[in-house]
Amino acid sequence: QVQLVESGGGLVQAGGSLRLSCAASGRTFSVYNMGWFRQAPGKEREFVAAINWSSSTYYADSVNGRFTISRDNAKNTVALQMNSLKPEDTAVYFCALRPGITFSGNNRESAYDYWGQGTQVTVSS
Repeated sequence: QVQLVESGGGLVQAGGSLRLSCAASGRTFSVYNMGWFRQAPGKEREFVAAINWSSSTYYADSVNGRFTISRDNAKNTVALQMNSLKPEDTAVYFCALRPGITFSGNNRESAYDYWGQGTQVTVSS
């Protein structure tokens, strides 16, 4: 079993920055992809960013240029640096893990096997 624990959420003013982290523990995989999703109140969960085993990245259009995903394989962590935050970025942010090397479809929830509990990000106007 894999445990994913997110941290770093909080309240920030529009234009500010936050850095989310996700730590993986338990069962390990030699190759895996990581993703970030978010869910705003009353909305479906949506893709934010993904990073594959070789650190290739993919972003949703809504965050491209403002958010940066990175990973530290030695520590089994993935981070999401969020800059120029907007009120519409307010959501619960989830990290997810997808074992293997396949990167296509990393924007789909169904591609991921393991999920964290989420961390709240609130951006005030």
